[in-house]
Amino acid sequence: MADSTFIYVTYIKTTPEKLWEALTTPEFSTRYWLGARLEADWKPGGAWTLTLPDGRRADEGEVVTFEPRSKLALRWRHVMTPELTDEGWTLCTMELEPQDEAVKLTITHTSPKESSKLIHAVSGGWPKILSNLKSLLESGQIVMERKP
Repeated sequence: MADSTFIYVTYIKTTPEKLWEALTTPEFSTRYWLGARLEADWKPGGAWTLTLPDGRRADEGEVVTFEPRSKLALRWRHVMTPELTDEGWTLCTMELEPQDEAVKLTITHTSPKESSKLIHAVSGGWPKILSNLKSLLESGQIVMERKP
């Protein structure tokens, strides 16, 4: 059986320190995650959650890798939609690589399930989130807002 994988690469004109802070600070994450709040106990084995603006928990998991300004990996499970929850755990890895005056950010989100519906869903969500993140860090503005 083959895994299902989504990979997204972007280059952001910022520093690894600022990008790392954006990825790991709840107040900042709310600005680019379409109003959702990412909170965690930022250490290997620590819990993390993604909570929607209305208070519902969308995703949860465990910090697998925490290498400041370099690599963050999260064991990830969606908890709102039963058919996605039933797929079980995925792994989301975020790698930061300095590139001159920018940082290359690579997101790799993988499920052990072939033709994963969750990976299909995140393939539509990650580009929106990461476009907001890039725009926010480079211009102070986001490009997309959550629709009510």
